[in-house]
Amino acid sequence: MKKLPLSSRRFTITALLFVVVLLISAGSYSFFATTRKANAAAALTPHPIFVNPQYSDAGVPDASGLFLCQTPAYAIHCYGPKQFQNAYTVKPLLDAGIQGQGSTIVIIDAFQSPTVRQDLATFSKAFNLPAANLKIYTPDGIPAWDPKDANMAGWGEEISLDVQWSHALAPKAKIVLVEAKSNQDSDLLSVTKYAVDHNLGDVISQSFGEGESCADPAVLKAEHEVFEAATKKHITIFASAGDNGSAQPSCDGNSFFLSASTPASDTLVTGVGGTQLVADLKTGKYISESVWNETVTGYGAGGGGYSTVYTRPDFQNSVTSKKGRGVPDVSADAAVNGGVLVAVSYVPSGKQGGPWHIFGGTSASSPEWAGLIALGDQLAGHRLGFINDALYKLGKSKDYSKAFHDITVGNNSFVGTDAKGNPVKVNGFSAKKGWDAATGWGSPIAAKLLPLLEKYNNED
Repeated sequence: MKKLPLSSRRFTITALLFVVVLLISAGSYSFFATTRKANAAAALTPHPIFVNPQYSDAGVPDASGLFLCQTPAYAIHCYGPKQFQNAYTVKPLLDAGIQGQGSTIVIIDAFQSPTVRQDLATFSKAFNLPAANLKIYTPDGIPAWDPKDANMAGWGEEISLDVQWSHALAPKAKIVLVEAKSNQDSDLLSVTKYAVDHNLGDVISQSFGEGESCADPAVLKAEHEVFEAATKKHITIFASAGDNGSAQPSCDGNSFFLSASTPASDTLVTGVGGTQLVADLKTGKYISESVWNETVTGYGAGGGGYSTVYTRPDFQNSVTSKKGRGVPDVSADAAVNGGVLVAVSYVPSGKQGGPWHIFGGTSASSPEWAGLIALGDQLAGHRLGFINDALYKLGKSKDYSKAFHDITVGNNSFVGTDAKGNPVKVNGFSAKKGWDAATGWGSPIAAKLLPLLEKYNNED
């Protein structure tokens, strides 16, 4: 497949929303990719994000509820909530009545989706999930929806992914969507602060990020203060680790460079990386997992690496000798080949009809982990709050193999091209036993992980 140009493949503050959509008749696929406008005046200023979606419909499920991408012979595979719930052992918790009751998940995004409620209802009905309890806040106001604005459209797709897949993992948790007036990182920070100041929920998911050196230091300082306030209120914070592997787009938008992604690299945030899950396409039975890396075909890789802004926190002292904070802390499936089904009805349908598309990227894994912790809060009877200390105690304990799929295959090196079409390679990090800067501790075995997380959260 011909590689897409840099402007069509960049990971930006939306955490490179990779969206692959099926062309049923042709057996081919395309994806939504994000781009970021270079700021010529200064690198260390807030950055707007522009998106240029490419799309086609994924058709409709058959009488049994399965899509063509859930058949072995199809070129690109996909999963629905049932497969994820089984692969990551969420189903035993749901069957026991742990479905997120009493918990609230906060999703931070920009602009809006004009069809977010109807798409969430479509998603819930298609996969036999309870009707979602969704509340939307726009504390700074939002501009009117412009269907011709590709930037807005991309964020609308991100919104659909975030709310639907947090709901898929915690179907009875409340969802609060907080929308920024633009996709400037400072505007996203503003609404995150609003969510924390008003204590809108128990868990916050941020499916976006940027190279650390591209963020204004004043924004990073203010952001950390917001996360400190959230931690004092026992709010758990997640952020996507990025979709260009060990690389981030350069601040001028012309190439890529070795960098961790912020806000995932903040020490008070749980950074979520990406894997490629192989599971039974019908039942979801877990088969295997590796580091997500599809950069050779232009589809990205799970973010990870070491911060140049934040020093190594105490909880990482025994897992790395690097001076900087390492990310990610945990991971979940983020591959394009093995993506998740999402309903987005404002995208014009093709001849197959229906709103369905396949999404990939760590944009998916962050809200999924937020859903898991909503279940954990219910199971514990209180907010788990800052979980990194407990995650690393658990990871270094005899209980580790009970709680995580340890990913030991693959790496997150980046391979791509710059704005002039020149090849770019950024060497990354390999998966290994235990924690690593490609997948963190690995992916969840939820039925065991959540009770153990509460246990280690209570240890001094």
